Amino acid sequence: MTTEGHIAALERRHQQLEREIEAEMGHLSHDDLLIAALKRKKLEIKDELSRLQAKVAA
Repeated sequence: MTTEGHIAALERRHQQLEREIEAEMGHLSHDDLLIAALKRKKLEIKDELSRLQAKVAA
């Protein structure tokens, strides 16, 4: 997979996690631990995206 392809896949995963977080928060009895885990994973992906985009820009 090319770097650009990897970036695109990470961006899709980041968007998917955002939708999962919003869906979970929409429930009256949402799971705070699940939301925290999803947010943590989303942040990890964002960090990796930043690293890869900086690498491509260099």
